[in-house]
Amino acid sequence: MKNCLEISWKPDKNSGIPAYQQIIDFFLSSVSSGAFAVGMRLPSQRKLSELFEVNRSTVSTAIAELSSYGILKGSYGAGTEIASNTWSVLLKSNQNWSKHVLSGNFKENISTLQIINQLEFDEDLLRLGTGEIDPRLFPVELWQTALKNVGDKVTSLGYLEPLGLYELRCEIAKHLQKIGISTTPECILITSGSLQALQLISVCLLKSGSKVFVEAPSYLKSLQVFESAGLKLTGISMDSDGMEYWKILPHIRQAGAENTSVVYTIPTNHNPTGICMSDKRRQEFLEFCITHRIPVIEDGAYQELSFTKDYSPIRTLDHNGMVIYLGTASKTLSPGLRIGWLVAPEAVVKRLGDAKMQMDYGASSVSQYIFLEFLKTGMYESYLCKLKNILKQRLDNAMRILEEHFQSIAEWTRPKGGFYIWLTFRQPVKTDLLFNEAIKAGILLNPGDIYDFKANNSIRLSYAYITEDEFKKGAMILKKLIFKQVAK
Repeated sequence: MKNCLEISWKPDKNSGIPAYQQIIDFFLSSVSSGAFAVGMRLPSQRKLSELFEVNRSTVSTAIAELSSYGILKGSYGAGTEIASNTWSVLLKSNQNWSKHVLSGNFKENISTLQIINQLEFDEDLLRLGTGEIDPRLFPVELWQTALKNVGDKVTSLGYLEPLGLYELRCEIAKHLQKIGISTTPECILITSGSLQALQLISVCLLKSGSKVFVEAPSYLKSLQVFESAGLKLTGISMDSDGMEYWKILPHIRQAGAENTSVVYTIPTNHNPTGICMSDKRRQEFLEFCITHRIPVIEDGAYQELSFTKDYSPIRTLDHNGMVIYLGTASKTLSPGLRIGWLVAPEAVVKRLGDAKMQMDYGASSVSQYIFLEFLKTGMYESYLCKLKNILKQRLDNAMRILEEHFQSIAEWTRPKGGFYIWLTFRQPVKTDLLFNEAIKAGILLNPGDIYDFKANNSIRLSYAYITEDEFKKGAMILKKLIFKQVAK
C-alpha cells in the first residue's frame, strides 16, 4: 500500500482567503517543496474534511481543481494520490498566461541571425552551416503518393480538434513507442513545428523571471522566444558526455526559496555541438532534477538521426511527469510541413492546446493529413532509413576533408548523428570578420557566438544541406580565409 499523507495543517478561519483556496495553496506548497511526493495517497475526503474542520464540499472543490491541473489523480477503489510535482504545479501557479498569447512583446533576433535568415534565400551563396535537410533529398515520389492518397480520402478541410488530428496523435504515439516513449493521444499536442511548442511553454507554464538552464552553447541562445516572455537563460557547460548538470546546484542554492527554474536540453545529437549525452549521464541528470524538483524540456529534434547507436530519450526514464518531450518532422522530412509534437501530462497538454487555439486555431490540417499518411503507410520509416545513410556518407566525407586540411588550425569531435560539426579554431579568430569575409567569398557561415553566452572562437558546420563536393568547395574557401586572417 502506498504511503498515506500525514496532515496536521488547518485552514485559517480568520483569513479573508476562502478555505478551499487555502487548501489548494497548501497542497501546491507541499507538493512543490517535496513534502508530498508523487504517489503518496490522500486520506478520504471525509477524513480530510475532519482534519481541515471544513465541509466536505469545500474539500471536493479543492480536490477537483487540483485534479484539473494534473496535481492529483483519483481512481476507483484506489483513492486519490499525488500525480505530479513539476509541470502541473507550474501550470497552476501561472494563470495569467492568456495575456501573453497574443501580445506583441517579441524581441528581435540578433543582427547576425537576421542577416543569416535573409541570406539563406540567396541562391548564389553556399550554405555551410544551415540547419536543414538538403531540399534535393526531398522524397518527391513518396510525397506525390501521400498527396494522392490524402486527396482521395479527404472530402473536406475544416478546423481540427484543439490537440490536433486524433488519428495523427495515435500514429505519433505508436511511433514514439519505437524509441521507448509510452504515451497516449490525450498526452500529445500537435504544434506548428517544435519552435511553437517552446513558445507555448514559455508563455503558458513559466512565470516571468523564471530561470531556464540550457547547455552552453545552445540552439536556444540563438532565439529570443524565452527572453521575450521575461525568462532568463543560464548557460551550463558541457563535456563529452553532455550537460554538466551538477553546475546547476549553486544557482538554485543562491535563489533559495525563490527558485523557479526549468532545464532545456537537446541530449541526442545536440545543436550546435553534435554531442550525445551518455546513458549514464541521462540517468544521473534526471535523478538530479527529480531530487531538486526541476522540470525538464527535452528537445528530440534530432532523436531519429543517430547513425550508429540509438539513444533512449530521457523521457523514457521519467515516471513522475518531470519531462516534456518535443519532436518534429522539420529535421527529417520537411521544415515547410510545419509539424511538431509535444508530449506532456494530459492536464498540461489541454492548457497548451487551449492557448494554441488562441494563436492559430491549430496546425495546418493539410500538413497533418499528409504526415499521417507518411506514418501510417510506413513511408516515413523507409525514407528515414535512406536519409540516415546519405547523411552518414556526407559526414564521413566531411571528416576526411577536415582531417586532411584543418588539423593544424582547428579541432572538433566526430558527431554520432544529426547535422552538425562544432569546429573550434586553435588560434584566436575574429568570427564576425570571418562571417562577413565568407559572404563576400560566396559562403554563408553560422558563427558559434550566436549559440553561446560568450565569445567561443567556434563555428557550426553542417553536412546536411550541401553535397559532398559542395562541402569540400566551401571548406577550401574557408581555409583560405582563415589563413588570410591569421597571417595578418
